[in-house]
Amino acid sequence: MMLDNPASKYQPFVAVDLPDRQWPSRRIESPPQWCSVDLRDGNQALIDPMDLERKQRLFDLLVKVGFKQIEVGFPSASQTDFDFVRSLIEEDKIPDDVSIQVLTQARPPLIDRTFEALEGAKNAIVHVYNATDPMFRRVVFGVDKAECVQIAVEATTRIRQRMEAAPATQWTFQYSPELFTTTEMDFAVEIVEAVMGAFEPTPEQRMIVNLPATVEVAPPNNYADQIEWFCREVKNRDALIVSVHPHNDRGTGVAAAELTLMAGADRVEGTLFGNGERTGNVDIVTLAMNMYTQGVHPQLDFSNITPLMREVEYCNQLPVHPRHPYVGDLVFTAFSGSHQDAIKKGMADRRAHPEARWEVPYLPIDPMDVGRSYEAVIRVNSQSGKGGISYLLEQEHGIELPRRLSIEFSQVVQEVADRTGREITSTMIYQAFADEYLARNSPFALFGHRLSSEPDSPRVSVEATIEERGERRVIQGEGNGPLAAFIKALAAAGHDVEIIDYHEHSRGQGADAEAIAYVEVRIDGKAVFGVGTDESITSASMKGVMSAINRYLLTQAAAPNVTAESLAVTK
Repeated sequence: MMLDNPASKYQPFVAVDLPDRQWPSRRIESPPQWCSVDLRDGNQALIDPMDLERKQRLFDLLVKVGFKQIEVGFPSASQTDFDFVRSLIEEDKIPDDVSIQVLTQARPPLIDRTFEALEGAKNAIVHVYNATDPMFRRVVFGVDKAECVQIAVEATTRIRQRMEAAPATQWTFQYSPELFTTTEMDFAVEIVEAVMGAFEPTPEQRMIVNLPATVEVAPPNNYADQIEWFCREVKNRDALIVSVHPHNDRGTGVAAAELTLMAGADRVEGTLFGNGERTGNVDIVTLAMNMYTQGVHPQLDFSNITPLMREVEYCNQLPVHPRHPYVGDLVFTAFSGSHQDAIKKGMADRRAHPEARWEVPYLPIDPMDVGRSYEAVIRVNSQSGKGGISYLLEQEHGIELPRRLSIEFSQVVQEVADRTGREITSTMIYQAFADEYLARNSPFALFGHRLSSEPDSPRVSVEATIEERGERRVIQGEGNGPLAAFIKALAAAGHDVEIIDYHEHSRGQGADAEAIAYVEVRIDGKAVFGVGTDESITSASMKGVMSAINRYLLTQAAAPNVTAESLAVTK
């Protein structure tokens, strides 16, 4: 049960005294060094840890994406990890420009086992850690500050000796004061400087100091304050690569990483899609794509995000949430009617100005940049409106609805959505359109027509064969154009129809192209739309008129107190 007074049980974080902090006014203008820890930190958090086959597939994927530093395991603690590291080295599976990183505890036998695993590697990062947080010193390990420093220094000395004994490998040393964010800040600097004294890094041969938020216990701005304070206070900062390793316990791992980069961090450790212990590690995909939307290339390639996501899902045996930023199946999809209308207008403006900077409402990036098509940008359910419906008909079926027809047809789709209670697909929308407008060929139907005109005269004569309530007849008329002549022919036959609005365009390309005509007419004071399609635009427009007449008669038949005589469209 939640406590009435949680302060009696939980204490707030300790804020950093940094009144002249500089990071809030900075921007991220270049990418950090990236280190993927999917194969170690991410793997240890899986329900079913990866076998060698899945590890290799994920390693190959990380290389393809562009990672130059990949933590591949904890070889001194796991035979599977040891065997995997050996297979990478012995089978020459590591590109020359990629460094593999391995983790070890600060214990001599484990350090020695780690170097056995790395024998023959071209480029390797040895990552050693020990817990520096006061609770861990007291409760878990029973050591004081001096003993904690001694553990770190002795491990560093042993690692340096092992590195010097294998000069064929290009070594990098990495030290993590584990639980940095809950360690006393002055002690964090003290132990890092003691480790630096044992390893003796230089600006030419820097070491990595990794400052992890092992458990996220404070807002991201506090992590940034800690990083800026550390970078100011630590000696020989130019001999260090300052790395951060944010976790996501408060749900702000990405924000924490961004703010620490603004505060002076050089490097980020994280995982694809944020897999990791508890609520996960920082999500490198989101972090990198956030940079991309600000015009900074992250130097990681997510051009085909969906296949990448599926491969990671296979390797981790965990699904990626459909709302996951930039990646999830629904993140570029709008169901809301107002959102759809704005996107539709934005995409139209984009087509008109293809060289302009990307500005489309509700879409922070172009889905095409990550290998997504526009097909799923707008999807329709009961919350959708005319904009989304029109967009899908235009994009996938070549039907460009006039505005008033778009409003009218949206009510048809809304009824289907309300009745079914589920998403309405593009195919369902087209079928509803066809049923409502294109298939309206009764009780009136057009079976053919013939046009004639005198030379140098705008007047056109039409002779059309129509079927009226099961009986065929020929009607004739003359007007300024084929459609006007057809309307006159209908009037001469006793059917009074007035054209209010008319739109037409071609649909499809080449030999398969057809004309589509949208005709709004007034019959007995009522406005009604009809739509016709045909290889001939003239036939399409005439069919559109007949479609409108039939839709009018259908609505009249459904009205109360309708007599048989009232169904005739007459003067």
